Amino acid sequence: MARVKWRRSAEWTAFLRQALGAPGGDDRLGVRVVAVNEQGRERLHYVDPADYRCSRLAAQLADEWVEYVAVTGLSASASRDYVRAVDLVCSAMDGACEEAESLSLESADLLPLLARWERTLPASYQEGSRQAGVTASCVRVLIVRRDDHPERRLDESLARFARGRCLTPWGDTSERDEFSRADKRALVKAAWQEVHALEKRLADGWSLAAQGRHPDDGDWLHVPDLLWGLSRGVIEPRQIGDALPTLTAQWPDVLREMVLRADGTVAKRRARRDLILQLLARLYPTNLDLHAFRVLLMDAAGHASEEVTGFGAQDIEFLPKGVRLTLVKNRASRVRHRAFRDAAKPRNPDQGEVTASEVLDGPRREVSAIVRRLLAVTEKVRERCPEVTDTLFVRPSLAYYDLRFGRWNSNMQGQRFTDWLHAVGVTVDGEAHIGRLRKSTKVEKAIVSGGRISVAADDHLEETFAGHYAQGTTLRILSGKVITTAQDHWFQQAMEGPTLISSDAAEITEDTERLQALGLDKEQADGIVQGELDMGVSHCKNPWDSPFSPPGELCAVAPLRCLECRNAWLLPSQLPQLMLFAEHLETVRQRLDPKTFTRLWGQSYVNLRAALDERTEEEKDLARKHITAGGVSLDLPLAAHVEFDA
Repeated sequence: MARVKWRRSAEWTAFLRQALGAPGGDDRLGVRVVAVNEQGRERLHYVDPADYRCSRLAAQLADEWVEYVAVTGLSASASRDYVRAVDLVCSAMDGACEEAESLSLESADLLPLLARWERTLPASYQEGSRQAGVTASCVRVLIVRRDDHPERRLDESLARFARGRCLTPWGDTSERDEFSRADKRALVKAAWQEVHALEKRLADGWSLAAQGRHPDDGDWLHVPDLLWGLSRGVIEPRQIGDALPTLTAQWPDVLREMVLRADGTVAKRRARRDLILQLLARLYPTNLDLHAFRVLLMDAAGHASEEVTGFGAQDIEFLPKGVRLTLVKNRASRVRHRAFRDAAKPRNPDQGEVTASEVLDGPRREVSAIVRRLLAVTEKVRERCPEVTDTLFVRPSLAYYDLRFGRWNSNMQGQRFTDWLHAVGVTVDGEAHIGRLRKSTKVEKAIVSGGRISVAADDHLEETFAGHYAQGTTLRILSGKVITTAQDHWFQQAMEGPTLISSDAAEITEDTERLQALGLDKEQADGIVQGELDMGVSHCKNPWDSPFSPPGELCAVAPLRCLECRNAWLLPSQLPQLMLFAEHLETVRQRLDPKTFTRLWGQSYVNLRAALDERTEEEKDLARKHITAGGVSLDLPLAAHVEFDA
């Protein structure tokens, strides 16, 4: 969220600077925007037209930027992109034009300079970087915004250029892969262990604080007294630092143990601060502790990080069998009210009642249980910062020796997600980014839904799922298996050619029982023996079950496709017809181009050659005699003779 804190027209400012000779460092003549980042902190962004020779151009772009921020409420990072874009383009125009003072959005001379700047902009970034495209797009947005206001003058060719295709490529992006099943299981397990350890630590800390009293009445070096004062807000961390002896060797052993590092030494220069942080950690969750709750909520709810960390106590409604949350997704500007049901509780076999005890030795994926725990561990913190109502992720922080309570900072130096992974001893393959956990939950949803995008993409557009979440390794492997299985099924059907009866088994064709032993039923065997199923070049065991025609209909492609059919039976007596069919295919092969012939007749040709190779030369000579004597003919449909006579 960004807002204009104070501004004066940059274009008017540039005129005043030229007329009055005002110095460039006078911030009263610039434009300033205060943007609020994700942690609620204000960030000041500033543009001073006097920093550039093309001050008129800088002033016009700055004015459009400020109005755009005021209308859209851009985030701090997005607002910074526009400031950077204005700085880069104005600096480039200063170096590209000797008369940069005359450049403005009304000047026709700006177009070729701007086009050249866009084309050369990627050279300033690493290969594949998207920042060049972002920068060029920001400048175009500001120009288009000016063109949308008819009262503001703008060169027409520049307006058309800004609305056209960007000359700067957007670079390459590599989609983050989801966590593997093993890595995700390790993350969730470690998160639950940390939550249990945090609850125990806070319970022990407050129990210890209840045993203390005010350090003035007790001891400033006694842990229960220090916890008592901090928990009730009657002492400040600075007072603790002042009361501690200068040398850590003079501290009580219990205090020294609290600041010992892994190697057994003490960081003397920051020992006081470390001790205060350790005391606060016994009373409140630290910034690092809250990573565990984010992991659990993302895993259980399946929503993005900004959604599971962006709801407050007023956005929670506990139900008899679950919880309803109001989730806000800033990037999509969407507010959702989602109900999450609890899993069925095991019944007590003795009393027949549902037990309320929670399983502590294994992870639970119930959103309501996680939310209740989060409410409990942050309750004391939320009491100290009642102004923060839109999130449960709050924690104390120490600014020098000033104790503050506020929002969680997921990118705090030394307490990021990667630092949490190191602290809990979890190593993951690939980039350690929390966004991968969101993809893992989407993959699970896609698997459970049987690959239906409409179900898996229940909280965003189906196009977003197909273009972003469906690129993960797991779904690609599953998709590949599905495609391969389907292809193999049809490939096997296509390759499943006729059954060939060799000459050694010629007598089988006269024996119905022996034909049945080869896989034919009695009716099919009788039909083959009596010649009732002769299709021309082969016998067909079931012409009503053709793979080339709808089930129940008579085969419409016999005898042209018999050599590709699983129902075909090639008998020794049909060798003359097969040889005549081979002559026909040779004629077709000479008339058609190889690509077309392979597509139409390739499989039949291969199967036919294989069938003929199984016959001896004596059998082929005898078949040729039958053909020469005119006792054998080959009846083919008319289409087989005219298909290439166009």
